[in-house]
Amino acid sequence: MSIRNILFNRITANILAGIALVAVLILGVRIMLDKITRHNLELTVPDLSGMSVEEAGKVAETAGMRLEVIDSVYVRRMGKGLIYRQNPSAGSRVKEGRRILLTINAVNPKKVMMPNLVGYSLRQAKAEIMSKGLLIGRLTYVTDIATNNVLRQLHDGTDIAPGTMIESEAPIDLVLGLNNDDCVTYAPSVLGLKYRTAVETIHDNSLNVDRIVFDETVRDYADSMNAVVFMQEPEYGDTALLMGMDISLYLTTDISKVHIPEETEEDAEENLSSK
Repeated sequence: MSIRNILFNRITANILAGIALVAVLILGVRIMLDKITRHNLELTVPDLSGMSVEEAGKVAETAGMRLEVIDSVYVRRMGKGLIYRQNPSAGSRVKEGRRILLTINAVNPKKVMMPNLVGYSLRQAKAEIMSKGLLIGRLTYVTDIATNNVLRQLHDGTDIAPGTMIESEAPIDLVLGLNNDDCVTYAPSVLGLKYRTAVETIHDNSLNVDRIVFDETVRDYADSMNAVVFMQEPEYGDTALLMGMDISLYLTTDISKVHIPEETEEDAEENLSSK
């Protein structure tokens, strides 16, 4: 064999060996990165809403995730300390070890000062109540010279004095005057409205919400806040109602169940102007 052939074979062998070594190194690095990053291994984020942090911690540990409480809100109808919101949301795909950021319902709710509403009109009282972070409760009417004039303010069935510290979003019941010459109202149409907006609209018309019925699509608190009215009793119409009467609401998250009749704005304005 000539020297030229020997050198050629050696060079070729070295090149092939180099290529093989590079391939092995690339494969090794890829395997190492896959182990470090758990490439293509994703986990589904569980739904932690409504759980205590302790309960959620056990679920997250089983799922290979970590939890971190980053914020709190106060939702009156939700249990104290329960998880209100999570990020990433339930059903998201994440890597093992991912932190799930939690917003919980405050253990110690915020307190506000009760305003003095006596002597206010219902409209003025509503604006003041909402500005303080409180809610309007039940409207009770008694005979008086001025309709919708606030005579008393109550919480949990007893009078509450101005300046009293009270939990935010607490319902404040109002006792209002009712003149026999100005004592009727009309049911507004609240079809398609969310719960809170529907209740405010009903109060604006000097009526109460008696019964709230959620259908089978409403499974938790979040659903209830997003549900809309698909039926009301009594219905929107021309029938006069005594102020303070009750309206029942039926709510769903299934928008297809909402059928709003073709009522004109003129009809609604005519009803209100005839009160």
